[in-house]
Amino acid sequence: MQIAVIGRGNVGGGLARLWRAAGHEVQEVGKDGGDVSNAEVVLVAVPFTAIADALDKVSGLDGKTAIDATNHFGGERPDFPSLAHQVKSITGGPVAKAFNLNFAVIYDEIAKQQTTPSCLYCADDEAREVTEQLIRGAGYEPADAGGLENARALEEMLAVLVAVSPAAGGPVFYRFGRPGEL
Repeated sequence: MQIAVIGRGNVGGGLARLWRAAGHEVQEVGKDGGDVSNAEVVLVAVPFTAIADALDKVSGLDGKTAIDATNHFGGERPDFPSLAHQVKSITGGPVAKAFNLNFAVIYDEIAKQQTTPSCLYCADDEAREVTEQLIRGAGYEPADAGGLENARALEEMLAVLVAVSPAAGGPVFYRFGRPGEL
């Protein structure tokens, strides 16, 4: 699959590395922008305050499927139901919210786990299949949180993971599953 990653930080750079290892072709786009016309899907992994600026510097986005991995870290929120809705307003294509609740600093530990960690996501129907494929490609098991109307709930769940991490001694993986599946 042809993936464009917008953002070269811990999340974007880390997922780009995992997806390359899984056999995908990955284009990384940084602060200078670029053309993502050849991409089948775009990951947005920039600070939430930089979403509009970053996407404004990227051409070839119109109608593309996008995965929003951003989180709100305080201050005023943009005037959208969620950051994923802000991404959708710019790209005009189907959008998913994913990877915002997985700690990039432990990406190297994913494959070492006895049970595959989960990655919570929500998505427009048209973005669901590719999002699940890329979640698996990064080494996680998809945990479906419904439609894009639930993106804000996933953004707000970050507070729970931030609260759990110190008690656990650092960043954590999580796993969701029905009884008998874990």
